[in-house]
Order: sequence, then structure tokens, then C-alpha cells
Amino acid sequence: MKHWTADDIPWDRFDAAKVDPDILKIVKAASMVEKNGDDYAVYLCNVFSDDPEFQIVARKWAEEEVQHGDVLGRWAEMADGSFDFPVCFKSFTDGYKLPLDATKSVRGSRAGELVARCIVEVGTSSYYTALGAATDEPVLKAICQRIAADELRHYKLFYTHLREYLDREDLNQWQRLKVALSRMVETEDDELAYAYYAANGNGEAYDRERWAREYMRRAMRFYQPNTIDRAVAMTLKAAGFKGNGWLHRCLSTVAWRFVSYRQKKLAAAA
Repeated sequence: MKHWTADDIPWDRFDAAKVDPDILKIVKAASMVEKNGDDYAVYLCNVFSDDPEFQIVARKWAEEEVQHGDVLGRWAEMADGSFDFPVCFKSFTDGYKLPLDATKSVRGSRAGELVARCIVEVGTSSYYTALGAATDEPVLKAICQRIAADELRHYKLFYTHLREYLDREDLNQWQRLKVALSRMVETEDDELAYAYYAANGNGEAYDRERWAREYMRRAMRFYQPNTIDRAVAMTLKAAGFKGNGWLHRCLSTVAWRFVSYRQKKLAAAA
């Protein structure tokens, strides 16, 4: 089936009166990270240098990620006439660098790398699902629905290749869960903080903790229990556990309590 393009977005339905200022700021940041897909493809192709089939998959995945960035950037420019997407993206890539010279996965194994990629897709699918439900702006809602569907498909794609590599590499369930949890913790790392800063900093000095906090305060407020529940199920599946058993129920409850706590703490700090 043919993948959607920017021409499929109903741009003529844009309603400036329904743009949420906080959503606009995190969309600007998201456009930076998505647009950087080509660099991630370089890294993945280096790690999987002897797997030409996966390299084709990685490059196709990157094309779709870059398209996500371009579409989000275009929407942000419509919502804020002062936002210059190309200029901000250059600022982002000048200040944040991926390990493009790496030849081995930073996760310790290629199976571990694919677990981490699955977790990224869990996060992005959940993020755009929550954002699409939260926004009343018709164009952004349409964009988020398409991107969320893409990210879910990307999760399934990486999961398929993960199963192949588990036949070659010894990575048990708990090791996979450890990789998954460590990647989840990185949602507050330098990449998102710098993306938010590059898009919204307006020439101010970069402080990782401050800009990470500014991003997380806005992004986390849109998550709901059903979004978290599905994310936990997908995470457990990538780690090799059942996505609908007692562990899922326990972790889903703990995860939602943590998210609720973080939402309240970040809101209070603001």
C-alpha cells in the first residue's frame, strides 16, 4: 500500500484559533527529532553493516521519519509565522550529534539495539496518539493520526527483525527488559532537551535540565491511562513477556501512578 504524503494532509482546514501554545512548542521540538532520521539510518546501517536487508529497511524507515519532521515543521510554521524550521533544524544538528562513527550498538548487541528501537517506536506511537487526542486543531490532529499509525507499523517492523536476531544472539527476557527500561529513561536525555531548546530557545543559553524540564512539563500532561496501558503492553512484548498478564497489570498501574506523579510535580514546579 502506498505511503501517505504531505499532499494527503488537509492543510486548508488549519484553524489558528485552535492552536494550543504548549502543544505548538512540543511539536516544534518533535519536528527536529523526526527530521534527523537520516542520521539514525547511518548509525543503524553501521551497526548492521553485514545485513543488507535490514539496511534497506532502516533507510526506508528514515525516509518516513524525515517526512514526519517536514510535515510537523510545516504545521509549526503555519501556527507561528516567526518559526523558521530549516534554521532551527540546523541549530539542532549543529548542537546535537549522534555517534555516526560507531560500528557496534551502544546497547551491547544488535538484538539489544532492536529492543531499543522498538521502545522508541512505543514512545512515539504513544506520544502522537496522546497528542492527536488532545489537540482540537484539525490539521495537527490529522498529522498525529497518520504519524501514530506509522510508528506502530515501525514497531512491528523492528520487532520482526528482533525475533530474527534473538535466534543468533543470547539475550534473555530480563536482559531485554533492562535495555527497554534504560531506553525509556532516556526520554529525558540531551536529544529532546536540545531539540526543544533549538526550536524554542530564542537565543537563550542552553541548560539541559531546564530545557528537559520545559519539554517534559508540556509533553507529559497529555498522557492518559489507556495510552500508558498500551505502551506497557508493547514494551513487555519487545522484552519477551506476555502483554496481557499479571506483570502487565502491575507495571501498567505503577507506570500510570508514576506519570500522574510526574504530571503533578512538573505542573507544580511551573
